[in-house]
Amino acid sequence: MASRSTQILEAAARVIARRGVRGLRVEELAAEAGVSTGLIYYHFKDRTGILRHTLEFINDRAERYTTARDPDAPPLSPREELEHTLLLELQEKEEVRENSAAWGELRSTAVFDAALREDLARATLVWVREVAALLGRVHPRAPAVTLTSAAERLTALLEGLSMRWLSGGLPVDRARELLKGAIAVELAGLDRG
Repeated sequence: MASRSTQILEAAARVIARRGVRGLRVEELAAEAGVSTGLIYYHFKDRTGILRHTLEFINDRAERYTTARDPDAPPLSPREELEHTLLLELQEKEEVRENSAAWGELRSTAVFDAALREDLARATLVWVREVAALLGRVHPRAPAVTLTSAAERLTALLEGLSMRWLSGGLPVDRARELLKGAIAVELAGLDRG
């Protein structure tokens, strides 16, 4: 059974995904989590604490679903691992849809919230570094700055594709196809570099 704080963060991700950050009301969050508002304030102090911890929660959850693999499955090549990891951000699973929607809402809110902007920038930097490391496994001799630039482009594209998919602008299969094409283009650029 999930801890109370995890229950609250799961509920916060759902509420933010559904109603946005501006629509996040502590009373509604308490009802969604099945806890008292006092317990929410006990665990997270204030609304900013809720948002910061929810951002960490969705990052951790994304890490779990993008790195989980069947232990009996054959190992992936570095290129397959890169593609597999990124494509797992575009799948028809409720937690992925919820995570992507909540991430987009938090990113939109960060435009006007300096504290959240800093937290989001740190989380994005970690993600870019992880993708750059995957790219580096495919092209170990590529300069770090080149790998980072490619990772920035891929993660930015993935965010945009995710928002288009979630908002009905693209079917998930087309978003995945476009992402595969972008991965191929970035890897070809590393081949030439």
